[in-house]
Amino acid sequence: MSAEPLIHDQGYRRYSGRRHPHGSAWTVIARNHIRATVRQRRILALLVFSWVPFVVRAVQIYVASSFEQARFLAATPQTFREFLMQQSIFVFLVSMALGGLIADDRRANALQLYLSKPLTRVEYIGGKLVVLLVFLLGITLIPALMLLLLQTMFSGSFAFVTSNLFLLPAIVLFSFIQSLVSAFALLALSSLTGSRRFVAAMYAGIVFFTSALVQILRVMTGSRAWAWLSPRDVLDAVATMVFRGGTPSIPVPVALLAIAAIVAGSIAILERRVRAVEVIG
Repeated sequence: MSAEPLIHDQGYRRYSGRRHPHGSAWTVIARNHIRATVRQRRILALLVFSWVPFVVRAVQIYVASSFEQARFLAATPQTFREFLMQQSIFVFLVSMALGGLIADDRRANALQLYLSKPLTRVEYIGGKLVVLLVFLLGITLIPALMLLLLQTMFSGSFAFVTSNLFLLPAIVLFSFIQSLVSAFALLALSSLTGSRRFVAAMYAGIVFFTSALVQILRVMTGSRAWAWLSPRDVLDAVATMVFRGGTPSIPVPVALLAIAAIVAGSIAILERRVRAVEVIG
């Protein structure tokens, strides 16, 4: 006696899983990349090493607050400006270490898979951008704010903060500008190739080439007007402005236009390169 064939119901079944609101797909990309990044010992060691200047500055603030003979080491608004500019080398190194955020997807043809999902280009790029901002702000904004907190704790009063009320927004503003410029530029370069090594080489080449070019033009013309070609000089001018450190080497409107041009150009490249990937059905 033969067994009766099994009949499977192919009718509609209500979805019983967890529903995520539209526009939140970027959080999945960001969360997974952050977890994968902190598991890489090389990058984790770099992130830890980038906090060494914070420890040095913290000791400086403690000594200046505890010993009368060390008052000359007391923190000033320029201490925080110098700290954030000093951190630019670690912003550079961490950015290069994360150069494969889009390049790795291009090499593995994963962009087709990403964009075949209910995921927009803005969400895809936003998720990658958040990864960079988390790590870059983690070595600029967070330690700078902690230094300001330590200054208040060691001095035992809010006198320093109340006499420099502009300092908190200055730290936040410059940290975000510094991180956003680096993040957008790196993502744009990462979208151009499938090799993270080539991304790092392009990023380093642009930074060093522009700085060298400015120096050459300055010697040839005797003018500092060419400084707007160098991202580092542009950021230095913005730092001088927000921390009230005197007259910037570049007019502030010119520096802001240069930053806007870098971000806008990076966004244009990202929009074009991500959209250029066709989903094959």
